[in-house]
Amino acid sequence: MEHFYELVQNHSIAISAIILILAYIFIALEKIPKVTIALLGAAVVVFSGLVSQDKLADSGLNELYFINFIDFNVIFLLVSMMIIVNITTRCGVFKWVAIELLKMTKGKPLLVLIALSFFTAILSAFLDNVTTVILIMPITFVVAKQLDLDPVPLLISEVFASNIGGTSTLIGDPPNIIIGSAAGFSFSDFLFELTIICLIIMVAVLAFLYSCFKKKLITTEEKMASIQNIDNSKTITDYALLKRSMLILALVIIGFLTHDITHIQTCIIAFIGASILLLFEKPEETFKEVEWNTIFFFIGLFIIIGAFEAAGGIKLMADWLLKVTAGSQKITTYVILWASGILSGVIDNIPYTATMAPMIQTIEEAKGRDYVLPLWWALSLGACLGGNLTMIGAAANVIVSENSAKQGHPIKFLSFMKYGVVVVFISLTLSSVYLYIRHFI
Repeated sequence: MEHFYELVQNHSIAISAIILILAYIFIALEKIPKVTIALLGAAVVVFSGLVSQDKLADSGLNELYFINFIDFNVIFLLVSMMIIVNITTRCGVFKWVAIELLKMTKGKPLLVLIALSFFTAILSAFLDNVTTVILIMPITFVVAKQLDLDPVPLLISEVFASNIGGTSTLIGDPPNIIIGSAAGFSFSDFLFELTIICLIIMVAVLAFLYSCFKKKLITTEEKMASIQNIDNSKTITDYALLKRSMLILALVIIGFLTHDITHIQTCIIAFIGASILLLFEKPEETFKEVEWNTIFFFIGLFIIIGAFEAAGGIKLMADWLLKVTAGSQKITTYVILWASGILSGVIDNIPYTATMAPMIQTIEEAKGRDYVLPLWWALSLGACLGGNLTMIGAAANVIVSENSAKQGHPIKFLSFMKYGVVVVFISLTLSSVYLYIRHFI
């Protein structure tokens, strides 16, 4: 075994890079569950000695201990928000708001498209995208049936809206949680930096989609009137749960916004909120709703990338990027933005972001905090918005596609991509202009 460990150490960068690339390939192929790939890869890097199994070293704490590479800020924030959202959803409040919003449109197809899209975007800023589309899809099918409309244009619009809305906050999309933890950004930082550009992108994308779908968004006056008659009186199923869950959710968001004053980490705020809500629930039932596959996927992924970082591969990537861009802050920003946008459309944006984050941290060590600020925002915009490129670009896309097919309205891969390419081009172009104005003038 000594010869094996010596061989691994002598070629640590190459071996850790091969394991990381293989993990990417198998995740993209989707033949094996991605959580299995991540945990298997993590087991391999620990067993091979690329990261250490021992917590202590001769000099004290071991920096290469594999647990050190797991970002528990990300893990605790994800688990806590999943608990809060799952408990809050049970009372029916989000469905109630959506139906009330639809009734305000008076059944006019254009207003229905706008209302559903903006509601999805706003909800995605505070809930995860998958939860958001699962909540909104049943309402969409009901409305489409009552108006005698093809639900596909509405569903496609909602997918794009969920990824755009999720880009605007720290908790809206997993890549932002990774970036926030790595860069030390608060909830307010994301709101201040990304809300305006996401709103502009949202308006531009909806204008494009309406130009594409306007011939399909036609119905009769009688059918429009039927929307106003939807009975929403029994949608809220538990008023006691409604009061306490909305109170806790509001306090958690206030806690996020006041992080700069209190200096309490967002993961701790969410953890406290989730714990209080669990006082009134059966934990075993609530924990069944937590997406443990996602959590353990993150854990395995952090360990695999940690091995590559420990071997010096991340520093090699950072040095290469700075060499290619001749150290230009502007060129580096745009390379990260457009590369992230395109790659995140064809591979999972979570492992991509988890790989890029330590690279930007390494660049920060060499160039300083001011240099990397636009790089962080370029990574966030590219990784989150790029999910709109293809049907497999984000988990929400896949969920909508599968459910639409079950309802007899399949969304073909190339049909989605036809709109996705334009939407991502619009998004990245507007992001490029925004980053230039915000950071380079």
